[in-house]
Amino acid sequence: MPSAQRKGGPWMEERRKAAWIGGSVLVKGEVASTEDLVIDGQVQGAIEVGNHSLTIGAGASVTADLVAKSITISGKVRGNVMGNAKVELKSTAKVEGDIIAPKFAMEDGATLAGKVDAGPKKP
Repeated sequence: MPSAQRKGGPWMEERRKAAWIGGSVLVKGEVASTEDLVIDGQVQGAIEVGNHSLTIGAGASVTADLVAKSITISGKVRGNVMGNAKVELKSTAKVEGDIIAPKFAMEDGATLAGKVDAGPKKP
């Protein structure tokens, strides 16, 4: 391998596909991201990732309103959830709050205390 390739080059590019808040992290305040975001820790405040996806891991505990293009929840969320494309609750999800999204899916075992506004928006 030529030395120029060993010092840098395409193989050194970042392989991470999303930003990540780890299981041992507690965030208080507003979280904003311009890339996909995975939360496995705790967040208290607001989370907005614009035109990207948001994943709440099975061990996560979130007290925040969520706004993203698509949202997948496996953990606990207390707050309103707005997905611009879709919201999906996995079997381990526990959500207390209202959900707004054009597409909504909820697996057996998930719990939701709130209302759902799904489907295309009326003109």
